[in-house]
Amino acid sequence: MNTKMMRPAPKSAAIAVLGLLSLAFQPAAPAQTTNQNSGISAGSPQVSDAELAKELQNPVGGLISVPLESRLDVGPGNTRRYSLNLQPVIPCEVTADWLVVSRTILPFVYAPKPAGGDPAFDDPGVSAVGKGPSLGGIGDITQSFFLAPKEPMGGWIWGAGTVLRLPTASREFFGEGRWGAGPTAVVLRQEGPWSYGMLANHIWSYAGWGPKNVSTTYLQPFLAYTTDSQTTFGLGSESGYDWTDRQWVAPVDLTISQLVQIGKMPVSVGLGGRLYAQRPDGGPNWGLTLAVTFVFPK
Repeated sequence: MNTKMMRPAPKSAAIAVLGLLSLAFQPAAPAQTTNQNSGISAGSPQVSDAELAKELQNPVGGLISVPLESRLDVGPGNTRRYSLNLQPVIPCEVTADWLVVSRTILPFVYAPKPAGGDPAFDDPGVSAVGKGPSLGGIGDITQSFFLAPKEPMGGWIWGAGTVLRLPTASREFFGEGRWGAGPTAVVLRQEGPWSYGMLANHIWSYAGWGPKNVSTTYLQPFLAYTTDSQTTFGLGSESGYDWTDRQWVAPVDLTISQLVQIGKMPVSVGLGGRLYAQRPDGGPNWGLTLAVTFVFPK
């Protein structure tokens, strides 16, 4: 059976998902206090720039933000893989005490052509982008929904919900070709200038045209220190374990970011470097990251 004919149009799927999110979620109203988990809003006059920079470290906070993360990974033979992740974060107030926070990751990828070739190269209906030594396109969308209390419980901020994997990749090389779902959770604590915690999820595949089932665990521990001058220093990892192939990918990330004002809009600009402590054969050895996060005031 020709499985490529069964694949949905990735651009249409991606646009439909983002469109539904924009309709389904209304931004949370700005809170009147600043000591709540998700009560900080960029439109609140009481909030200092340092508090705003610190709140950006909270994955389930009350800020509407759109991070753009540009990453270059370098592997054996100086091979390079470039990705640009669009990661909108939209909180929705469901009651006076609870939020639902939507976190979306839509990757745009430019990477070396697979050694075995890509059949899509010869399809007359495929865009010429990627012709030559590298391929360009979009990857699978990861969509998470967290239910989170507005106020910390016992000093801890947390959220839990579900994560979905949507097979929107424009080429087989950029995705799994499988629909997936599973649980996700985040827990963190913010004390003084420090923020530390972990975000985790697990995804099982349940349908699709990909060649293998997917069972992956994702772990993102993080530690951040934010100064009074709105500079944040971070140490963390975005590790994953593939239970099908029994393979870890475990980078160590060092980052620095600065909150600035562009007109009336707060914007965080960050740089980072990573080293891969564990990687699959042929995987990257190190990488660089440039991140720009737009924060939208009410």
